[in-house]
Amino acid sequence: MARRRARGRDINGILLLNKSAGFTSNGALQTAKRLLAGAKAGHTGSLDPLATGMLPLCFGEATKFSQFLLDADKTYEVKAQLGVSTETGDADGEVISQQPVTASAEEITQALLSFVGDIEQVPSMYSAIKHQGQPLYKLARAGKEVERKPRPVTIYRIEDIVVEGDELRFAVACSKGTYVRTLVEDVGAKLGCGAHVTGLHRTVVGPFADEPMYTMDELGAMKQEGGFEALDALVLPIDSAVRGWPAVHLGPDASYYIRQGQPVMAPDRPDSGWVRIYSEEENAFIGVGEVQDDGMIAPRRLLAAY
Repeated sequence: MARRRARGRDINGILLLNKSAGFTSNGALQTAKRLLAGAKAGHTGSLDPLATGMLPLCFGEATKFSQFLLDADKTYEVKAQLGVSTETGDADGEVISQQPVTASAEEITQALLSFVGDIEQVPSMYSAIKHQGQPLYKLARAGKEVERKPRPVTIYRIEDIVVEGDELRFAVACSKGTYVRTLVEDVGAKLGCGAHVTGLHRTVVGPFADEPMYTMDELGAMKQEGGFEALDALVLPIDSAVRGWPAVHLGPDASYYIRQGQPVMAPDRPDSGWVRIYSEEENAFIGVGEVQDDGMIAPRRLLAAY
């Protein structure tokens, strides 16, 4: 039997895309995948078409670690208009109500800051959360509304607040699952005037805060000038997705056994939690594991040989 031809290049790592407005996250992923000719790729958390900014794309073996970025904290720069509510909570939706903005800049700031901490949000009907297998936004577009239970999220910080007339700008650092549209709508409800998001730019995803990210146009220009080699130089190592975790280093025997799926002991392990695992002999990233109650490290996500 003839061997099946590979359907792309074997790329393993993470590319930080600066998503442009108008792209869906999956559309951006597919365009980048074609640009790099990658055999396998996935993104790490959707950004609305209106939103821009950091969208980590995982290629090859890095897709095994995408969940850790999906679950990571994130930071956004937000623009909102007070006094106008829309169907979707952002500028892409139809206006459903307009109210005068009577609050002072100080009152608006205090209303916004009151959401810092552990809060509960009721997800928008225009979110991607599924109800009986259907994304809520599809039900909403069909004119259906279903009950949504409040979900716990954490707002760590709100800073760089600017109020100019009915425009509100701020930066927010938040936990996974936070809907910035819902946050803005809740602020508008608290002020009694309504509000919606007019601009959203993601600046941080988990450990990725200071690294450069690249627009599709920039990637295209780099490829034209330097080919695949120029693009491959932008791909971050797989372990960068979990670089904030403690690292353990295993000798040859322990490296062998953990690759066989068996828990092992490591002298430099923490007492609990998840760890990055490296082979001392090869100085190579093996994967991630979790420290068990007995102190042994159980493998959780391991790299295939590549």
